[in-house]
Amino acid sequence: MKAIELEKAYDPKSFEDRIYNEWENKGYFKPVSDEKNPVHCQCAACNEKTNTYSVVIPPPNVTGVLHMGHGLNNTLQDIVVRYHRMKGDNTLWVTGTDHAGIATQNVVERQLKKEGKSRNDLGREKFIERTWTVKEDHHNTIVKQQRKLGNSTDWERERFTMDEGLSKAVRDVFVTLYERGLMYRGKRLVNWCPRCGTALADDEVDHEDTQGAMYHLYYEYADGSGKIEVATTRPETFFGDTAVAVNPSDERYTALVGKKLKLPLTGKEIPIIADDYVDKEFGTGMVKITPAHDPNDWEVGKRHNLEVINLLTPDGRLNENVPEKYRGLKPEEARKLVIEDLTEAGLFKGEEKMVHSVGHCYRCKTVVEPYLSDQWFVKMKPLADKALAAWKKGEIQFFPQKWENTYEQWLVNIRDWCVSRQIWWGHRIPVWYCQKCGEVIVSREDPSKCPKCGCGAEDLKQDPDVLDTWFSSWLWPFSTLGWPEKTVDLEKFYPTTALVTAYDIIFFWVSRMIMAGLEFTGKAPFHDIYIHGLVRDKQGRKMSKSLGNGMDPLEIIDMYGADALKFTLGFMCAQGQDILIDKDSFKLGSRFCNKVWNASRYLLGNLEGRNLVPVTDADLTELDKWIYSRLNNAVKIAREALDTYRYNDAASALMEFFWNEFCDWYVEATKINFKNGDDKEKDRQATVLMDILEESIRLLHPYLPFVTEEIYGKLPLEELVKTRKVDNKIITASTYKGMLINAPFPEYSEARANAMVEERFDALKELIAKVRATKVDCGIDPAIKINIAIKIEKGSAAEVAREKVEMIQLLGGVAKVDFVDAKPASSIGAVGAGFEVFVLVDESINKEQLISRFQKAIEKEQGYARMSENKLNGNFAQHAPANLVEEERQRLAESQRKIATLQSYLKELQ
Repeated sequence: MKAIELEKAYDPKSFEDRIYNEWENKGYFKPVSDEKNPVHCQCAACNEKTNTYSVVIPPPNVTGVLHMGHGLNNTLQDIVVRYHRMKGDNTLWVTGTDHAGIATQNVVERQLKKEGKSRNDLGREKFIERTWTVKEDHHNTIVKQQRKLGNSTDWERERFTMDEGLSKAVRDVFVTLYERGLMYRGKRLVNWCPRCGTALADDEVDHEDTQGAMYHLYYEYADGSGKIEVATTRPETFFGDTAVAVNPSDERYTALVGKKLKLPLTGKEIPIIADDYVDKEFGTGMVKITPAHDPNDWEVGKRHNLEVINLLTPDGRLNENVPEKYRGLKPEEARKLVIEDLTEAGLFKGEEKMVHSVGHCYRCKTVVEPYLSDQWFVKMKPLADKALAAWKKGEIQFFPQKWENTYEQWLVNIRDWCVSRQIWWGHRIPVWYCQKCGEVIVSREDPSKCPKCGCGAEDLKQDPDVLDTWFSSWLWPFSTLGWPEKTVDLEKFYPTTALVTAYDIIFFWVSRMIMAGLEFTGKAPFHDIYIHGLVRDKQGRKMSKSLGNGMDPLEIIDMYGADALKFTLGFMCAQGQDILIDKDSFKLGSRFCNKVWNASRYLLGNLEGRNLVPVTDADLTELDKWIYSRLNNAVKIAREALDTYRYNDAASALMEFFWNEFCDWYVEATKINFKNGDDKEKDRQATVLMDILEESIRLLHPYLPFVTEEIYGKLPLEELVKTRKVDNKIITASTYKGMLINAPFPEYSEARANAMVEERFDALKELIAKVRATKVDCGIDPAIKINIAIKIEKGSAAEVAREKVEMIQLLGGVAKVDFVDAKPASSIGAVGAGFEVFVLVDESINKEQLISRFQKAIEKEQGYARMSENKLNGNFAQHAPANLVEEERQRLAESQRKIATLQSYLKELQ
């Protein structure tokens, strides 16, 4: 046959887009149950044996472009989706995007601000129109990135959280919760973002350590008999105080309960009350109570029926409930003025600088204010109880398992969810208020009249608020499949199989999806929950625009190709750990892609004049049996790892097998047969090589989809299929001839496992590695052929060396091999399992130069060792981080090892 030519250089830009378009256009991203899939089959036998594997993508926000965190998340999903597709599962990966209410509205408002406008200048309808335009622009960018990444998602099933179907699901859920008594409206203390002008849920508040102060104030008794001391981090809020509390068991203050205090700078009086909330050991044991501006004070206020005085406007300024001179000021401006006035009045004792935790809006980073407001809430405890029960019954499983504790704690301590937002972009709350009779109408459809007084739609005013973004996202696993309608997709693919997501949204999203799935479908929305780490820079910092350490996945793809990005991220993704990378990290994946390309190019290019022939298991050499056993081992590790989301373990096994065992050992060793064998042997060897390459390419595909598909399309599959023998147990490769994306994933076979052959070749590899290492230590050019002697322990696996002399010569760079019973004179030895190997210092090596080299190398290493010892014996060991100290210890140990080895060599020569 003719040689098959691959381009000399690996150039992913020349084929990645072409291959992706072919996959999509031919329907390979669709489940096999879909008639548009080229291998679609609806026969009873196929349906009976086919498992379903379905995944919904965590929908990226339409606020910008994908970052490397998205690149990791999408890559991990694509790997397992491709794996299960190749396993023959009926596989569906649903894609889509999230409208991201507050975040997207912020993007548009920033645009308007640059134009000197606000959303109120446009009005609600025009503002929403403009936001849809922004959504479309960002959506198009995101889709382009996802295609470049190689996401094998079914694009015809793409969804958006505000599309018609999902909007219907959102309304249905809101009304259903209301009908079940789980949705209510009430005036409550909420987290309020003055910048966004909306309420936030508890888990939308990021708490950050902030420099502040504890301010100590005096409150005078109303009867003029003295004063007390209280402390606060926010003195400007005391205008909203309606009591001062003490612990009822605090004997210091028992007689003061009920006594009145004068509120500074006002004409008001407030009482001293007793409540168990107060820690009598903290400070003075007296706490000012501001029910409208502190969650704990709110609870105290409810218990004592205290007045609730809101001090803030929606934009975060002081309102009419403070003295006139402070009105309209921002809290930090009012604080300075209040301290000045209290000082002048003799009511300010002083301040202590401190660092305390302050809540910030998770989107715009503005300081969040506790704020009294009418909002819609979901009663969460009944939902959380079901989610906890599902976990305890094993209906959901976390990978890694440690995240179960986080899940449990959040559900046990859950609070009602504030779901209304005072913004315009999002799902409008399906509630109308009759302007004539005051009736509240909660409806799945827009009402045409009031059901109570009969007035028309013109007298019905819809609630102006929209729902929290997460209110649509928590329905994602089933709403994307058609719920509340009973669709074919919902029946076939729900519950989904797995969720792959980062740990930073366990509260926002994962837990709520489980609650929603159980409440509205009666089933947990997925079984496997794989929680991966975050992508950080090499210093461990989270990537952000402000730090300038972010990476665009498209930039990496442009530099190295999508496969390099995917393999690197998969290789580095260990369960329970964040990924620390920079741009150079992706050279790892790029080198592996190049290795796969170059190895394939070499093997295909050497088919010139060869014929692929039927090969039976009996025709296999011991070398062949070894590589099939190692391939079998890689298959086993990969399958077990991918079934349990241990991405790095699978990637490591694939790289070790293909690069080290297949290319560096097996392919190199087969050169002996091509050099010495006759045409029959060369044809046999070429066939075995093609067989292993074909299966290896299938094994690598989930991690390297593009380059493997390009190579697979060049393989002589027609000729290879003709060589298959039905009764073979070792050569059992597939007879599949379509695109690689749908080829069968390799399977583990007990018949291939050969521990005895592996033991013999492990000994042979160790012996050759010792020879190579000794040459390096001696500074001998790898191209120079040396003479060696081998002493073998009788009955050990190392006796294989007697049968593989030619392989030792080829792979070890050896001219002559002698087998001896004792150490030869003038030789340098190395010990392995069952053998000693000696490099002979004869006429092929300059002995004097070698002695001089060893002496200089020993002096150099001794210098390194002294430096390490000085560091470890000095201040470094006491003050440096533990990891740096450990690295220094390892450096010292390595220097000491090298010194000992070199001294033994020198002794041998002298």
